[in-house]
Amino acid sequence: MRTTNRKYSALIILLTSVCLSSFSQTFDLQKLVIESKLITYGRSLTLLNDSKKGAISSKGVVWIKGLNFTNGTIEIDLRGKDIPQQSFLGIAFHGVDTITYDAVYFRPFNFQAKDSVRKIHAVQYVSEPEYPWHRLREEKNGVYEKVISPPPSPTEWFHARIVVKGSTITVYVNNSTTPSLTVDKINSRKEGLIGLWSFGLNGEFANLVVKNN
Repeated sequence: MRTTNRKYSALIILLTSVCLSSFSQTFDLQKLVIESKLITYGRSLTLLNDSKKGAISSKGVVWIKGLNFTNGTIEIDLRGKDIPQQSFLGIAFHGVDTITYDAVYFRPFNFQAKDSVRKIHAVQYVSEPEYPWHRLREEKNGVYEKVISPPPSPTEWFHARIVVKGSTITVYVNNSTTPSLTVDKINSRKEGLIGLWSFGLNGEFANLVVKNN
């Protein structure tokens, strides 16, 4: 009887451990704004009246309070603008603060560019502050930024899925089974803050899903 109880207790401990280490959360971003669950550093956020439920507009790095990300999948709907060198938006993760973090972001104005060079600058991985985009482009041209095929519309909503598995980061766009970008992580951080990232003009975000495992 005691042996059975010990086995049962061990099973409960194992299942509890699995549940604590693996979770999936879906976020209504408007609700996070209303409940003050975003770290905005004084920046204003706009609630959008859009077909995408819970959509918001933001700028800079906006962390989600109390959410730590390790390995797993991040999904998000994004919408930028077709204005050259002014619309950059994506997801920051494994963050320490607004200076130190990883990010995968998009340049919508390059999605359907006719110029072959601009076209390969559609999706980008960076590791701030040591490896910003210009250093990666200079030292590892074409490795950390790629074309998106087929390209989304630069002014319409598109879906991004970012998979972080160990040292590998893979990015899929609009539910494609073929990755748009696959890179090796270039720092030793294994966990940290997660949030919205945009630069230049405000980016628009909706339907954030974080699967931590």
